[in-house]
Amino acid sequence: MSHIVASLGTAGIIGIIFAETGLLIGFFLPGDSLLVAAGAFAAPGRHLVGGTNVHLNIGVLLVGCFVAAAAGAQVGYAIGAKAGPALFNRPNSRFFKPEYVARAQRYFAHYGNVTVVLARFIPVVRTFANPVAGVSRMKAWSFALYNVAGALLWTTLVLLLGYFIGNSVKDTYLIPAVIVVSFIPIGIEFLRQRRHASAASAAGAAGAAGAAAPPEFP
Repeated sequence: MSHIVASLGTAGIIGIIFAETGLLIGFFLPGDSLLVAAGAFAAPGRHLVGGTNVHLNIGVLLVGCFVAAAAGAQVGYAIGAKAGPALFNRPNSRFFKPEYVARAQRYFAHYGNVTVVLARFIPVVRTFANPVAGVSRMKAWSFALYNVAGALLWTTLVLLLGYFIGNSVKDTYLIPAVIVVSFIPIGIEFLRQRRHASAASAAGAAGAAGAAAPPEFP
């Protein structure tokens, strides 16, 4: 991870954050893990990690990643608003799957506009929630407000979490700690999806059983 951060540099990290939140093909990029690692390697005494010279400025990261996350989401919203429903009526492909859109739509159905904020902490949904908001014609000013709030919370909290890890964890355990922390959102979303699939399966089974049952007469 230190080699990746060192190779990308601050500009590369900011660029990936923009792409993950603004471009549909960016959903596979490691936004959470990259922010945690960047924050860790910006901590004092972490300029040399695993033999790699990594010198990042936490202030520049906080501002740059926030701007990139907010601007990227606005681009995603604009793509959805301009392309409309046709954007999501494309067949399954290597990079695009309708289930990603359906996942984002479920969050909007359950949480409403707050999804724009919550989605920041959920891999994949983070990318597709923005164009879904555009397709659904969410008011531009409302999206911008939630977008800025979500971008600020996500980038600040995750970068500072990494910064705290970098200050607190010994070199030997730094990389494993970064990996474990960055996979927490993925694990939570995986469990949520399994629960949703189980509930849908149970509901389908109950419906089928009800349809097969003979009518009751008084």
